Amino acid sequence: MKTKDAAGTFLECRRIAVTGVSRTPGSHGGNAVYRRLRERGYEVFPVNPNAPTVEGDTAYPDLASIPGGVEAVVVATAPRHTDATVREACDLGIRQIWMHRSIDKGSVSSEAVRYGREHGATVIDGGCPLMYDPAADGAHKVMCRVFTLLGRVPRSV
Repeated sequence: MKTKDAAGTFLECRRIAVTGVSRTPGSHGGNAVYRRLRERGYEVFPVNPNAPTVEGDTAYPDLASIPGGVEAVVVATAPRHTDATVREACDLGIRQIWMHRSIDKGSVSSEAVRYGREHGATVIDGGCPLMYDPAADGAHKVMCRVFTLLGRVPRSV
């Protein structure tokens, strides 16, 4: 499946968890994704086991703690945490998983990609939901083109 199509399906989900959001957001990718999705009308849930609140909203220690569950998850943690998040998502029946990756190595874990796909999840292993409509802005669309050329955004999943 082309990444653009997978992104469209992911962004059709209305209840999305974002793992790795920080209490001190700065330019942290997870916080930027969290804020933008919230601004665009998504029901978004910050996941951080070390913070009771993030950006003024209740934070959850893990995916299982989110009341009513979610349809999708953006993983914006260090790769060493990605495997556990993907396993939890699959155990909970979450089938839309996006491993955030921008300038740095991001959250991508090849083991987690393999595990998620073997367990029926669509796993987008790179890039950012903000690179695709309806969450996109001009700067992220340009980044999408550049990062696709550099291999940081997969052409297909």
